[in-house]
This record gives sequence, C-alpha cells and structure tokens, in this order.
Amino acid sequence: MMVHFGTVLGAVFSGAETPMPTPSMTVDPNSVTPGPMGFAVIVIVVIAVVLLIWDMNRRVRRVRYRGEVREELDAEQAAQAQADAETAPDADGEAPGRSSDDGKTPPA
Repeated sequence: MMVHFGTVLGAVFSGAETPMPTPSMTVDPNSVTPGPMGFAVIVIVVIAVVLLIWDMNRRVRRVRYRGEVREELDAEQAAQAQADAETAPDADGEAPGRSSDDGKTPPA
C-alpha cells in the first residue's frame, strides 16, 4: 500500500483537524493524590531542611569567627615578639640602639 507523499502533506497542512478524544476519568482522584499524610510529610521535610541550614550557618559563622580571632592573636603575638626583640638587651647587656656612651657628659 503506497501513500503518495503529496497526499500526506496536503492532509497535514490543509488545516483539517483530527478529532481529539476527550479524556475520561478512570482513576479515583483520592487514591492518586498525596492527601493530608503527604502534606504532613512534606512539612516535616521542609522544617528539617530549614533547621539543618540554620545549624550549618551557625557552625560556619563560628569557624569564621575562630579564624578571625586566631589571626588577631597571631598578629598580637608577632607584634609582642617584635617589641620584645627590640627592647631585649644584647649579649653585652645593653639595649639595642644604645651604646655605652649615652650622650651625657660625665659630671666633673
């Protein structure tokens, strides 16, 4: 059985509508909808996710603050070590930057 290509194109583009069957309800809508139990489960899942996100943000914030405090403490320790190194006496017992002659003339 040979169908001519022009006939098929003519039927497709001619604007003739093919009848569409109307859908009929064969399934009880109450048996395929989630119902109150499904709603309750979704609400519980949403609450759990919100609580997990809240806890995660709290923990990330705590880690960030600890890192900032650690950096501040390291900077303070480095500054203190630098200050101690500048004021610590040399091997001969003198503070750095000072000589035995402090610029004062001895009393006569």
